[in-house]
Amino acid sequence: MKDSRNYFITTAIDYVNALPHLGTAYEKIGADVMARFRRLEGRNVFFLMGVDEHSLNVEKEARKRNIPVENYCDELALKFQEVWRTLNISYDYFVRTSGADHVRSVQHIFQAIYQKGDIYLGNYEGWYCNSCEAFLKDKDLVEGLCSTHRLKPEWIEEKNYFFALSRYQEGLKRLLGGTQDFILPKIRHNEIIRVVEGGLEDISVSRSGVSWGIPLPFQKDQVVYVWFDALINYISALGYPHDLDRFHQWWPADVHVIGKDITRFHCVIWPAMLMSLGLELPRGVFGHGFVYLKGEKMSKTTGTLIGPVEASERYGADALRYFLMREVPFDRDGDFSWDAFDMRYQADLANDLGNLIQRTLSMIQRYFEGVIPKASSLEEIDKKLIHFAKDNFDQYLEAMESFGLSEALVFLWSLIQKANGYIGETAPWALAKDPSLRNRLGTVLYTIAECIARLSLLLAPFMPQTTQKIRLQLGLGEEGSLFSHFSSLENWGELPAGLKLGPLQPLFPREQSKS
Repeated sequence: MKDSRNYFITTAIDYVNALPHLGTAYEKIGADVMARFRRLEGRNVFFLMGVDEHSLNVEKEARKRNIPVENYCDELALKFQEVWRTLNISYDYFVRTSGADHVRSVQHIFQAIYQKGDIYLGNYEGWYCNSCEAFLKDKDLVEGLCSTHRLKPEWIEEKNYFFALSRYQEGLKRLLGGTQDFILPKIRHNEIIRVVEGGLEDISVSRSGVSWGIPLPFQKDQVVYVWFDALINYISALGYPHDLDRFHQWWPADVHVIGKDITRFHCVIWPAMLMSLGLELPRGVFGHGFVYLKGEKMSKTTGTLIGPVEASERYGADALRYFLMREVPFDRDGDFSWDAFDMRYQADLANDLGNLIQRTLSMIQRYFEGVIPKASSLEEIDKKLIHFAKDNFDQYLEAMESFGLSEALVFLWSLIQKANGYIGETAPWALAKDPSLRNRLGTVLYTIAECIARLSLLLAPFMPQTTQKIRLQLGLGEEGSLFSHFSSLENWGELPAGLKLGPLQPLFPREQSKS
């Protein structure tokens, strides 16, 4: 049985027909923020990512380059991982659907569902969108085109195997009717309810005449449909069914983080597959919105995209992570622009956060020889800031629990602005002129330093490299119990007086050049 302290989070696995764009990175950064947040809670986290290789588009791209598809996938899988390293994505395992363990799991599961009678041979006639690798009905089309890629789908007729999805319609109704939390945000829940209540049809789960894919265990001239194959990565990566101890350690998933365009696969087909196998269902699915560029959804197919590495070169990975999580709330769509990125960098990072840290630590360096001073008796203005910081922590936690990542950052920036206002009101530079007010000066600077220490922890899921620099400048070091878990924030005064500051340096240089 899964330990309640274990937390299993996944993202969608990505086709390797092109490198990831900023919209893809948005999902991975959001999931990474949540994985890091759970670790700071003291949870044991397993964060799964990977690539989906058995796509016709992948095979076409390999042929275009005149290299074996296996070699092409090897090359792209490494490039994907390089992109995620650049963005400081802290995944624990990177699954590839061409991997031997995944192939073995898929064939076992296909055989098990077939033997149960939930997979049968039939004839498929209908539309197929090669870009999203999805079978489509007339009702799914907009002016005869795939609604996602705005391309005309292909009409195909072939004998293949079907999964008896219709048998699980009532079970899915009970699942969705029994909780409002399985699919978040609520708008995604309502969309899937309408799909299920509209009636489910059996779906094709194999392709004939296709060579690049996982062969059926009992009919080698057909391959497993790429989506049936891909969804299984969530349990094949845990060793199912060949390492059940490891599987039960982590399953069920606490949350699948996916784009809103693939909720039907994750909230209808995937739960039905698990019901057929007799396995527990994931605890939740979060369908995030899209990042647009000049009003257009970023897409490899349309060429409307910005590369995440290109974007991160402007101000660094942490600045990009902050911008995306602050500018585009995770439950809805938003737009990327270079102007907005520049404005957030200057106003939020350089002016608000950077200024708070630089002037506070510089005053400690100047007035107390770089040693965190001791706090004496508190005045009302100090107590108000301390009370605000404690309430702010509670608000932050509540927002994070529901993937309110942008909201959590808004709360943290209210603390940053409150601390900057406190500096203006207490005027430590004026206190420093009067030797009789040295204790008061120490209390003021300690209070701000404690706020910064708290921020170094609360901002860590969003900006891990930046907050590590803050820790080093505060003298907290790279590792240790001080401000390394949220338990450090339960009481005020955890920052030790007498701590020696590290070397000071600006975190967000205003003169940083733009790419």
